[in-house]
Amino acid sequence: MMTKSLLSIHAKSFSWAGFFLPKNKYKDSSDLYDFCRTLDDIVDQDLLLNEKIKKFNAFKSDFENKNFENKNIKKIYLLIKKFNIDRKIVKDLFDGVETDLKEKVTFDTKKDLIIYSYRVAGTVGLMMAKILNVRSKSSLMSAIDLGIAMQLTNIARDVLEDKNRNRKYINSNFETIEDTIKFADIFYKRSFSAISEIPFLSRFAILVARRVYREIGNEILKKKNMENYKSAGKIYVSSLGKFNQTILSILDMFNLYYSKKDNEIQRKEHALIKEDINLDERI
Repeated sequence: MMTKSLLSIHAKSFSWAGFFLPKNKYKDSSDLYDFCRTLDDIVDQDLLLNEKIKKFNAFKSDFENKNFENKNIKKIYLLIKKFNIDRKIVKDLFDGVETDLKEKVTFDTKKDLIIYSYRVAGTVGLMMAKILNVRSKSSLMSAIDLGIAMQLTNIARDVLEDKNRNRKYINSNFETIEDTIKFADIFYKRSFSAISEIPFLSRFAILVARRVYREIGNEILKKKNMENYKSAGKIYVSSLGKFNQTILSILDMFNLYYSKKDNEIQRKEHALIKEDINLDERI
């Protein structure tokens, strides 16, 4: 019997979008997700902090020492070799996840938020773009933007859940949540035109993933205040909502031909990341 991937079990939005990927690209994307999800689950388990740190260090050691007996380490190294993914990108991901291995996490500046979002999600967007055979530097930077946008959406959605874990990425009031969604929207918009450089057979799936995830932010904005936000619980896009966003993604396929490509690589948010991380080496 075939074992289900973590992608099909956990990531409803990505699994929906993944349906539109060619079978071989879905397999590679699923292997990437399995690695990332396994790493992410270490810090989110209901365990004592010292136990989480021990598990994290063991998984990181497996990566650094190429322990292929660990199936997820084997998966990521196959992807690294197959798609020429720089190991520094994966190390950035480890650094981002390790940020959460503290008794209390608090971000004081927008730079903290952007760099964290790059590390835990921009890295995944960049690796995904390489799996989809994206070549141009500007488009790879836009893949980072899409990852950051999705992470900002996650942060806006999970404020209360994160607060219970002593993680304050943003302030827990509705005005800040709205501002975070609007900030994410800048990154969603920047990512759009570069999708035209994704090979045609994979392009639609990314448009769907982008729209469905962006719609989570729209669903949050509909709550209008903190009371409604709290009572809603974890906010998702319904199956009907996903279907509607998929139809709108068909229009996006046509709009891509008329969108202007943004070749401005040195954006101010990228400059903030580059103060700490050499993105050129990763790309």
